[in-house]
Amino acid sequence: MIKADTIWKWSRTILMSNPTTNDSTALEDVANALRNFHLAGMLGWQDVAQRYRRSRLGAFWLTVNMGVLIAALGLVFGAIFKSPMSDFLPFICIGLIFWTYFSQTINEGCTTFISNAETILQLPIPFFTYVMRTWWRNTIIVAHNFVIFPIVLAIFLKYPTWQSLLFIPGFILVSVNILWIVTFVGILCTRYRDLSQIVQNIMQVGMYITPIMWMPDHIGSRAGFILLNFNPFSHFIALIRNPLLGSMPSSINWLVSLLLAVVGWAATIALFNRYRGRIAYWL
Repeated sequence: MIKADTIWKWSRTILMSNPTTNDSTALEDVANALRNFHLAGMLGWQDVAQRYRRSRLGAFWLTVNMGVLIAALGLVFGAIFKSPMSDFLPFICIGLIFWTYFSQTINEGCTTFISNAETILQLPIPFFTYVMRTWWRNTIIVAHNFVIFPIVLAIFLKYPTWQSLLFIPGFILVSVNILWIVTFVGILCTRYRDLSQIVQNIMQVGMYITPIMWMPDHIGSRAGFILLNFNPFSHFIALIRNPLLGSMPSSINWLVSLLLAVVGWAATIALFNRYRGRIAYWL
């Protein structure tokens, strides 16, 4: 567990080497936080360790819960859609694991500054450090849950290929998008607290309109075209799931995700630059 004096020493180091003040720009804040990623990394790790302190399985309790959920929903929806379990269970496995990652990270992002209010008001740490803390905490959790996927493949005597490694650049691009989304909603929800409920409702509905529990060929061509092309999370999940299941993400998946990253970060930096100095006053 990280002690308060350790965090203070690190924050002093950050302040002395790269001063972070209210006059700093958003880009300086982000760059400063990235240069000192070890602080966000240790805080995120501490969050997970503290949550499961004195537990024998630790964060793997999440893995057990996720495994039960995948088995239950996979059997039920596989029977409803009359899909072969050897295809449907790996499909829903990856979908649920990474949708949970998207949903939890974004929902927790709504309170990323609010939940760190005491630290923000006392220590000179870049605001983006708290964003990375939220992202890293959930990345650790999704890494624990990911161990379910090889088990599912082994049950059906399937094996990953070299093509599966393409999920790594896909995950990186998705994470770049998740980081700007967390920053964006974090700023807005700090100012307007009711927005967090709206975001949670959007993410809840998003699970049903994203191919998580249904395959693209389960719905009509017109509805499928809309849900698969105008839903950003469909592109995000395709970048990760397709390589792991032995197929390539489409060029549209890459293009849309790249455009969202560029446009999203441009809008977020503009918002962050304008309201960065007010975040502490909104807490």
